[in-house]
Amino acid sequence: MKKLVLAIITLALFQFCQAPQTTDSTSSHGEDGWLTGTNEEKFDEIAHQLGGFSKTMVEVSYRYSELYWAGMDENWGYAEHQIEHIIEAMEDGLKRRPVRAESAETFMEEAIPAIEEIIEQKDKEAFIIGFRAFTSACNACHAKEGESYIVIQEPLQRLSPVRF
Repeated sequence: MKKLVLAIITLALFQFCQAPQTTDSTSSHGEDGWLTGTNEEKFDEIAHQLGGFSKTMVEVSYRYSELYWAGMDENWGYAEHQIEHIIEAMEDGLKRRPVRAESAETFMEEAIPAIEEIIEQKDKEAFIIGFRAFTSACNACHAKEGESYIVIQEPLQRLSPVRF
């Protein structure tokens, strides 16, 4: 998903740089010319396609579930992989929506390092306890944003075929 987004951005920027630099360029770009309008309108559309924080939360939700199952399987390498991608997704989302940074600060500076330390221990029982604290941190962040109706819980079913 991240590679697709980066490819779209790279293609758009490349095409922008190759286009005559007028403020009123209205040529079409992209497969079948889906990216139309002035350069400003095109950049607005690219920003819209990247989305705000809701798209970040879709990726974080997936990674959160995979992190849980990695811990349950004691697949510590996969757990580390998921945390890396949670961090990347959050950082990218916070670039797009810096207004969320204050609410996410405790999560990013405390909850993530805490779960990283627990993963390094490679102890399933410690992971279960730590994951519950991690989940609480997710919900605390949602509450700070006035979205306490978004309640995160440990996953009940695997959605991914990844097994260890």
